[in-house]
Amino acid sequence: MASPVQESADTELIGVSYIMPVLNEASHVRAAVHSLLEQDYDGPFEVTLALGPSIDGTTELVEEMAAVDPRIRVVANEVGSTPAGLNIAIRASRYPVVIRVDAHSVLPRDYARIAVETLQRTGADNVGGIMDAQGTAPFQQAVARAYGSKIGLGGTPLHVGGAEGEAETVYLGCFRRDSLLRVGMFDEGIKRGQDWELNRRLRDSGGSVWFTPRLKVIYRPRPSLSRLARQMTSTGLWRGELARRYPAANGLRYFAPPVMVLGVTVGTLLGLVGLVQTLLGAPSWLLLGFVAPAAYLLIVLVAAATATRPDGLRVSLWFLVVLPCIHFCWGVGFLLGYLKLTTNISAHTGRHQ
Repeated sequence: MASPVQESADTELIGVSYIMPVLNEASHVRAAVHSLLEQDYDGPFEVTLALGPSIDGTTELVEEMAAVDPRIRVVANEVGSTPAGLNIAIRASRYPVVIRVDAHSVLPRDYARIAVETLQRTGADNVGGIMDAQGTAPFQQAVARAYGSKIGLGGTPLHVGGAEGEAETVYLGCFRRDSLLRVGMFDEGIKRGQDWELNRRLRDSGGSVWFTPRLKVIYRPRPSLSRLARQMTSTGLWRGELARRYPAANGLRYFAPPVMVLGVTVGTLLGLVGLVQTLLGAPSWLLLGFVAPAAYLLIVLVAAATATRPDGLRVSLWFLVVLPCIHFCWGVGFLLGYLKLTTNISAHTGRHQ
């Protein structure tokens, strides 16, 4: 168990460093930063934004915010990837507790207070909670429903909640700075899934990762199908890469989407061959291949009817598109990463998209 975090001699409350990698987030970054400045935690704090090479006005926006509030600091992240930005921000920060923030997230006012209290109470190296996906338009609401359902992203506590206790990984994270430095911070060679990999090293070094449902962070999903597809493909690709690197540390649930992709694809192809044979006058048992895509379609229809019941027709219709997009893009990406069918996992897959 980690040693207690030392309190500030001046305020008797420990100082907190919020770190946030930012790239092309003009639509979300102001709300994310505002949620940090409005925290009800009374200890000293700073906000460090690691700014990547943005082209949508984000650079001007964060520089404007930093100019009017000395608690906000902007440091350059020339690489642009998430893990590089996180490490740059950690090095530039100074307080003994480091709270990771995503530019798509909005922290509730009591987040830092609860996080620091939990860190002290449990002796954990990292504490975190639930990614509470919420959308502002029908498409985003459908994505949020998929994120928050067991059939969408696997039903892990960081998506659907659960009992407080030690965990494999958590959303974002409130870290002891000395624990981060001890294990070497984030691996900049892992563009997605770097949280899981860092938490693996924390646990392997004798530390602990703690989940508490009291920490619930609003997350804004990607606003379009194309951006969601890119996000899920790259996330699946890196999860496949991690599953190949660390087979003993990966559960079977990670293999469900790629198995589904293979089953539906193979079943559809066999069914089409059987259909052609039947049309040519030779009835074929290969028509049974259509059972796989039909079963998957039924699962999607039932999931849409149950998960989006309170949301209305438009959200339900988008859910019918969103759920297969998540499954197939993540599953195909996983297969590419796990089987190492890509010659190089390019750095752009780790950038905010």
